Amino acid sequence: MVHAPIALFTFKRPEHTRRTLESLALNPEFSASSLFIYCDGARNETEAAQVEATRQLVRDWPHPNKTIIERVRNFGLASSIIDGVTQQCVAHGRVIVLEDDMVVSEHFLNYMNTALLKYQDDDRVISIHGYSFPIEGLPEAFFIKGASCWGWATWKRGWDLFEADGNKLYDELLKKKLMHRFNIDGAYPYRRMLLDQIRGRNDSWAVRWYASALIQDKLTLHPGCSLVSNIGLDGSGTNCDPEDESAHSFSSTAVNFASIEVLEDKNTLQSWHKYLKAARFKKFIKVVSSFNFLLKVLKRRVRF
Repeated sequence: MVHAPIALFTFKRPEHTRRTLESLALNPEFSASSLFIYCDGARNETEAAQVEATRQLVRDWPHPNKTIIERVRNFGLASSIIDGVTQQCVAHGRVIVLEDDMVVSEHFLNYMNTALLKYQDDDRVISIHGYSFPIEGLPEAFFIKGASCWGWATWKRGWDLFEADGNKLYDELLKKKLMHRFNIDGAYPYRRMLLDQIRGRNDSWAVRWYASALIQDKLTLHPGCSLVSNIGLDGSGTNCDPEDESAHSFSSTAVNFASIEVLEDKNTLQSWHKYLKAARFKKFIKVVSSFNFLLKVLKRRVRF
């Protein structure tokens, strides 16, 4: 098997980057894969030392087929990923994509490469994803419409469908009556995320990738038990929520998807809906509890 190139996007988190590379090195396919590391530039002088420390780490990291792309300015996460994924798809026709806060299973690269080969000529499939929500009872692998961003892979034919213009995506979602489905039937505020991207409040490439795939009625393969764990939910990342509870231990076994049917798994989509609604409710309760605690503190101060 010819292994797909790996594009790793880094910025200013050397310790996170080290852990990502260490986990990749446990994959037997890693040394035989081309590794392209995109190092974004600092936004200001206060970030320069951490940016340089990250670059020095990847320069020193031993790999037989490593290419480092050091940005001379700050691209920002979205522009860096869009540019890098486009480069790799044009040059190699496919790519495996990771950010510097993704720790992966030792079976991650095998899963990605096997799936990229199996579905390379199936236009129904736009991408392969390595993360799975911590939900019990999911099938070993399944397809869901759309696309995701925590350890993923695609082909040039899939990435060619990416639409960078959030306004166009929003209009198409309305035109095709997909907005409710875009929000996972009301369980998660992806519409608001897309509107915030349009208004410049976030710079999410991922919400645009998801919308692009859903509008085109394309499927993404997911494992039932995660092959990726996000270690960046500590407030150190871009567009991440430190209260997000989606990080968890990943699968230690290989994924068998030899007989999976290429269509959306409605039962799993319903499980996603329940999980996301429950997660949002828990977050709401935390906010209310924090607000009530603050009120109690203020009342005590007023008394004195």
